[in-house]
Amino acid sequence: MAKEIKGDISVATNRKALHEFHVAETFEAGLSLQGAEVKSLRLRQARIEGSFARVEDGQALLYNMHISPYEFNHVTSIDPVRTRRLLLNASELRRLETEFRIKGNSLIPLEVYFKRGWAKVKLAVARGKKAPDKRESARRRESDREMERNLKNRC
Repeated sequence: MAKEIKGDISVATNRKALHEFHVAETFEAGLSLQGAEVKSLRLRQARIEGSFARVEDGQALLYNMHISPYEFNHVTSIDPVRTRRLLLNASELRRLETEFRIKGNSLIPLEVYFKRGWAKVKLAVARGKKAPDKRESARRRESDREMERNLKNRC
């Protein structure tokens, strides 16, 4: 029997998101999953690149998240890219909805992970970057690396 590691266990990250978007605020939401999907998530068989969330009819929904079918599940067939419900408090949902309604804002998942055995999604309210912003971010990142190298060599 496998021993469960204490703390958060990361399943999937959206590495492109920080390059493509300015992140304004983050939220933690639960994921509503079916049985075999949880087993696939534990095996880290998920992709969140290109996925997004929307607030519709008073509930938050996650689109385009791909969870590969669990290979030993022979009982039911689950669509790998089905729309999944996000579980949030009513106050968080209202706040998320007001942020989402602002033109240019998007809801994107940054990370999927397990926290105390429950599947969670780190959602970000984000605004898309233009090409000059992306170049500026790359320049800043490169200058930070160079400063750290110089400090390391100095010691």
